[in-house]
Amino acid sequence: MSGAGTADGSGTRVSPGAAGGPVTDVLTFGETMAALRGSGPLRLGGTMELSVAGAESNVAIGLARLGHRVRWAGAVGDDEAGELVLRTLRAEGVDVALASRDAGAPTGLLLFEPRLPDVTRVHYYRTGSAGSRLTADAVERAFTAGGPPRVLHLTGITAALGEAPRAACERALRLAREHGTWVCLDVNHRSRLWSRDEAAAVLRSWAPYADVLIASDDELPLCLGPSDGPVADLPSQAKELLGRGVSEVVVKLGARGATAYTAQGELHFPARPVRAVDPVGAGDAFVAGYLSALLDGVDAAGRLDRAVTCGAFAVAGRGDWEGAPTRAELGLLGEGDGTVVR
Repeated sequence: MSGAGTADGSGTRVSPGAAGGPVTDVLTFGETMAALRGSGPLRLGGTMELSVAGAESNVAIGLARLGHRVRWAGAVGDDEAGELVLRTLRAEGVDVALASRDAGAPTGLLLFEPRLPDVTRVHYYRTGSAGSRLTADAVERAFTAGGPPRVLHLTGITAALGEAPRAACERALRLAREHGTWVCLDVNHRSRLWSRDEAAAVLRSWAPYADVLIASDDELPLCLGPSDGPVADLPSQAKELLGRGVSEVVVKLGARGATAYTAQGELHFPARPVRAVDPVGAGDAFVAGYLSALLDGVDAAGRLDRAVTCGAFAVAGRGDWEGAPTRAELGLLGEGDGTVVR
């Protein structure tokens, strides 16, 4: 049997595999903001480029470019910035039919301020935004309108926005379990939004719901809960998470590539060498590539291959999502080489 959103008779989830009909491949939601990129120090003024940015919508766009059916069920304000968000996602082939417009709150704003060749400061204006008031209603509709998705993608960012978005995420996790939908959880810790202890308290309870748990090496301990003791090595952390019910633990290592841990063992894939222009959005492109290959039924080595390939495309260009590749472009970086098995 194949296709997430189905069960194997015992009520357990099964691998997404190939789709059997026009269902949603991936459902995600969160806060997408209007994004302004400065040409230099903000206090000096100058020109700014307007776009949109948000981890979950970055992943949605990346998956849509790779040919998957993606639904984004986030919230924006009833304003021009919100219209920009929805227009951009629609233009990239993302289904926004269930996105909500909040007339009582603005769309969030994000400012990027380049300070050094490799350092960009980020300024958030998202307190009281529409995204911080997201409720579970949109999640409920997304699981009933057109049938449940094959994969639910969540990040820790949405949980950090407030009690209502956190409750929406937790409702989505329960619905995914009820419907046999696979869950991908990307930790994506934002220290500007919540502390490590706050994040750990939430993520520890979420981790057992995840089929695929993705984190950078410094984020992975958050999924094991608050701790005052020494941090175990990555294989030990991954083994503990696998013991708690996670099927795959994927650790992003930046320029060193990525490692996947499963019950079958450990698999590492090096990063693809490209001239790095902008690291913003690389992690989201990585996730999109990994989920794309998972949906295609590709093995673990192929999933890591596509993930690091998409991440390389992202760092080679500017913007949160603009550099994400199409499926036809994957071969430009030689997808299919470089696996290292341990």
